[in-house]
Amino acid sequence: MSDELALGHFGAALMRQHHASNPHRFILTDRPEAGYGRFLVSRLSDPDCLVLVAELSNEIVGYVFAEIEPTSWRDLRGPCGFIHDVYVHERVRRQGTGRELVRAAIAWVRSRGMSQVVLWRKSGNDAAQRLFAKLGFRETMIEMTLDRETSESTE
Repeated sequence: MSDELALGHFGAALMRQHHASNPHRFILTDRPEAGYGRFLVSRLSDPDCLVLVAELSNEIVGYVFAEIEPTSWRDLRGPCGFIHDVYVHERVRRQGTGRELVRAAIAWVRSRGMSQVVLWRKSGNDAAQRLFAKLGFRETMIEMTLDRETSESTE
């Protein structure tokens, strides 16, 4: 399987996982495999992006996607490394693959001269919360979303 196909498969799985947990907040597009695979492969040539795969017996079993981001007035933070995606195939979870992918992304961010690494975690993903906490991450922001259907039903 090519990297683009594997990345598309895992990116689409991540998209579906998020959408299933909260369809009002997270999008689900038609043919997410093709779109996500193209998107991640398009980032490979950007020196401020990292797309790294984990392999087991020559099969891709996960990936991490990170970027170097400039100061953000909107987010009230300085330049940093931002880990956007971490995904590991269900059958190899809890074997250290996610931890190694995140550690590799942190090392890459540090090698780029950044002192801060930021990531978001989907609420309810307790396994990710434990992993990130073990690696030294701490909560700094909580996203809240108001949907039209929710606001109208509570008035």
